[in-house]
Amino acid sequence: MRAIEIRETGGPEVQLYVEKPDPEPGEGQILVELAAAGVNFIDLYRREGRYPLPVPCVPGEEGSGVVLATGPGVSRFRPGDRVAWTTVLGSYADRVVVPEDKAIVVPDAIDLRTAGGVLVHGMTAHFLAHDSYPAREGETVLVHAAAGGVGLLLTQMLKRRGVRVIGTVSTEVKERTARANGADAVIRYAETDDLAAEVRALTGGEGVHAVYDGVGAATFDASLASLRTRGTLVLFGGASGAVPPVDVMRLLWGGSLTLTRPYLEHFRATVEEFERRAGEVFRGIADGTLTFTVAGTYPLAEAHRAHTDLASRRTSGKLLLIP
Repeated sequence: MRAIEIRETGGPEVQLYVEKPDPEPGEGQILVELAAAGVNFIDLYRREGRYPLPVPCVPGEEGSGVVLATGPGVSRFRPGDRVAWTTVLGSYADRVVVPEDKAIVVPDAIDLRTAGGVLVHGMTAHFLAHDSYPAREGETVLVHAAAGGVGLLLTQMLKRRGVRVIGTVSTEVKERTARANGADAVIRYAETDDLAAEVRALTGGEGVHAVYDGVGAATFDASLASLRTRGTLVLFGGASGAVPPVDVMRLLWGGSLTLTRPYLEHFRATVEEFERRAGEVFRGIADGTLTFTVAGTYPLAEAHRAHTDLASRRTSGKLLLIP
């Protein structure tokens, strides 16, 4: 099979396109022929060495495809099933061995390319809106990178619940995209010297009930300053870099604030929770209440280019690798 391999951490160029032996599924595993692999910021963090990564290895954690074979003890899948998965290291490859409990059957109404890219962003948006801070009708929240993969779906989910969404973006094109997906107001990072002041101006001086921040270092201070008394900062990523250690007294002086740092794996901890959360995302795509945007597709061999484009934050939506 062909795969991307990383032999040392570093920049996009450390991703090598290589030939590897075809894998075999073991106990409780399925072997899948890849249809599409999702490209996510966690892939960049692992490649850079910010998150632990055993090397050499095949990167990537999300994808979809058709089951070729099942290992001993597998009961939920059979050859020919259309499946998708998340948090499975080794997904940048023609063939992927997937633990049975990390996969889900793809409904007939969902094409495999959509399935290969929507789960990480869709389920992340789902737990942010429903669990990390379940915003209520009439509340106002701030969504950073509102035209990004998570931001677009999160905005749609919040709007379905009657929440007012203020989004932040980097360009005029992204502003149009964010507004088209439901953002009530949009602030462009590059055109303001005081993001928090603009947020407060849009909220009558009070600030927002919650901030959903996947940008990290570049926005963290403004996110805290944008919150109203007893507001919540949900820090779910670090696209601009990791946030330095935080003095917890800042939460007191900011108005008895709450800070949480969630991770998808903890919100799909059981097969039942995975199927429920993924199922709600799939149903939203199928019935048209959620719009999923593929911003670009790349040959598997060009994973380095996909990483470069994602890191530049010039894209709006999901990037996919296609074998």
